[in-house]
Amino acid sequence: MSTNLSSSVIARRLAQLSPSATLAIDEKAKALAEAGEPVISFGAGQPDFPTPSHIVAAAVEACGNSANHGYSASGGLAVLREAVAIKTFRDSSLEIGPKQVLITNGAKHAIYNTFASLLNEGDQVLIPSPYWTTYPEAARLVGGVPVEVPTTQESGFKVSIDQLEACYSPATKLLVFVSPSNPTGVVYSGEEIREIGRWAGEKGIWVLSDEIYEHLIYGDNTHHSIAAVAPELNDRWVIVSGVSKSYAMTGWRLGWMISTEEVIGAATNMQSHTTSNVSNISQRAAIAALTGHQHAVGEMRAAFDTRRKLMLAILGDIPGITCVEPFGAFYTFPNVESFLGKQMGAQKVRPKSTMELADLLLEECKVAVVPGEAFAAPGFLRLSYALADEDLYEGMSRIKDLFLGAVD
Repeated sequence: MSTNLSSSVIARRLAQLSPSATLAIDEKAKALAEAGEPVISFGAGQPDFPTPSHIVAAAVEACGNSANHGYSASGGLAVLREAVAIKTFRDSSLEIGPKQVLITNGAKHAIYNTFASLLNEGDQVLIPSPYWTTYPEAARLVGGVPVEVPTTQESGFKVSIDQLEACYSPATKLLVFVSPSNPTGVVYSGEEIREIGRWAGEKGIWVLSDEIYEHLIYGDNTHHSIAAVAPELNDRWVIVSGVSKSYAMTGWRLGWMISTEEVIGAATNMQSHTTSNVSNISQRAAIAALTGHQHAVGEMRAAFDTRRKLMLAILGDIPGITCVEPFGAFYTFPNVESFLGKQMGAQKVRPKSTMELADLLLEECKVAVVPGEAFAAPGFLRLSYALADEDLYEGMSRIKDLFLGAVD
């Protein structure tokens, strides 16, 4: 019996979705590595460090406690929701209650929950670009209409009020705001965030603030939560975060969303019919992460900062590449447009796009990067510096050799 399905079988809301480009690149790189190729990946958006030992120990202990072997509340363990509330005040000076917290299967799940809770069919979502690939796809999945708000390298990839105003319409329901940003690493100042919050408040629209990289900020920059610095929003905000990036826990799948009790109640009701509770073991681990010592967070941040500077230095040694300095997350986003159309590598190909350039880097240099097309920014590459120092240096050397050998 044939297993081929016609496109008419698949629901339209799923057939229109694009796959995650970042995960696709990572999977392709892993497949080559498993085949014995010396692949170095700059594609993965996850720390290369192990989860801190005290967090793992808490999970091991939780496994032996039969209280964690059964169902728990769909919204999350009460003690974890309380821990998130305390952590939010500690890190953002935003006072919330446990009933304003929903524990989710990663921050990506929290983003989907937010869109599902707030968007009706046809509601528009403003998404400044370059943007993480999931935002527009998750909005479309629930009937929303993503509206790209283009930013430029010249502006440091920061969106302006004028740009937001130009893209606003009566159908606009929500703005996606991200600082620090994936893929650019841009960090907005407190005053810039206040201005955006004031504008959204005046328009009466909601803001989804993705703060998953809040602890990975470098130099003199600091984290500011839009919900804390822009009271004009009048509670029309949702904060999304989790333990994946700051605590090296991407595989534990533990995130959360914070909003009004009404929004959280609706999202919790939906979650009760989709995933039920998040793994109790992951929740116990997250409690240890949020309430225990924060030494590992600082150590990882310092290591990322060193790698950030190394990657920027190597990129700066390649004529024709320009790069806005990232002050957050763990990515650089260099402009490589000047190399498109040039003859490159032993195969003497002339990549016409950064998609083709990324393929060339993987095939010939055994280096995985994510092309800018994945983030609505052709002409750029996203390079993660969340990998071992020696791998970073070796991989960047391969990239540098390929670019330096390019000819017109």
